[in-house]
Amino acid sequence: MEEKLQKIILNYKDLPNRDLEFALENLSNDFNDTKQLLIKLTHHLDSLENNYNNILDEYKKRNS
Repeated sequence: MEEKLQKIILNYKDLPNRDLEFALENLSNDFNDTKQLLIKLTHHLDSLENNYNNILDEYKKRNS
């Protein structure tokens, strides 16, 4: 499927609508999956930063 999509991307002007619809659907799905993954990773990163800062603050209190 990846190979078919690459061929469509490289030659989209000369292909039938059926192939363009295939590409649009796959690109849209990939975009939405990537967006959801980035949102999930952003939440994870925020949580890690928050935990790190809380522990760092406690550590500084104990060593000052």
